[in-house]
Amino acid sequence: MIDLMSHDTAKLDAYLQAAIAAARAGAAELERWRGRFSIREKSRADLVTEADEASQQVIKECLLSRFPDHVFIGEEDAVGKSPAEVRPAADAPPTWIVDPLDGTANYAHDVPVYCVSIGLWHAGEALVGVIFDPRHNELFSAARGQGAFLNNQPIRISGITRIEEAMLSTGFPADYHKQLRNLKAWEKLTGVAQSLRRNGSTALSLAYVAAGRFDGYWAFDNYPWDVVAGAVLVTEAGGTLATTDGQPFDPFRPDLVAGTPPVQQQIVELLKRRME
Repeated sequence: MIDLMSHDTAKLDAYLQAAIAAARAGAAELERWRGRFSIREKSRADLVTEADEASQQVIKECLLSRFPDHVFIGEEDAVGKSPAEVRPAADAPPTWIVDPLDGTANYAHDVPVYCVSIGLWHAGEALVGVIFDPRHNELFSAARGQGAFLNNQPIRISGITRIEEAMLSTGFPADYHKQLRNLKAWEKLTGVAQSLRRNGSTALSLAYVAAGRFDGYWAFDNYPWDVVAGAVLVTEAGGTLATTDGQPFDPFRPDLVAGTPPVQQQIVELLKRRME
């Protein structure tokens, strides 16, 4: 467990404010590039733009100028690595885990569902989470033990307790062959839940769970920069997270289920039973 004395309220607030400033700076870079960037394609349906790199560089400079002894892991630095390969060592300094543009395909097509996601990880715990949606000017923020907020107003998960009344969200990987498992899960869950959504941004899906807009989220192919910030938000808003087989949440595993405590548990049970 984390040494809470090493991260008192003042330190957590300093981390949180730095993350907020960095998220806004990164998002401003995205908006400057929007509509005029050139698209490069690394692989089918997996777009990367100069905007990704520009946003990440600004975020990195903002954070490491404030905390030069911290570690920075950005999506653009970790291309081709598995989630397990980027796990910080147990004795690593506080580590910023950043997606400078979550929802790249949406951004490339000018669909206004994308964000900057910044999480802080240390000693096996997610401490700070900031997700900023520049198109809707929505800033989701949370620090361990301090609650979750949307534009400085407190947020909580929904009161939904039954999956039959729940709106669920999911995410699909770019690789078609990896999509097949989740297509099977979609087929099963669509017959149980009230409705399903795929918005193209894992980070925003988790932020929406924290804000009570979605009641649950599941996916099999996440990366740490997709989920660390959102995990803090969900937890601080009263939600729970686990792996798809019901093990404790681990952002360095690719599978995740989040939601209100009852809905999260029901999704896990349905996935375990119906995916056989």
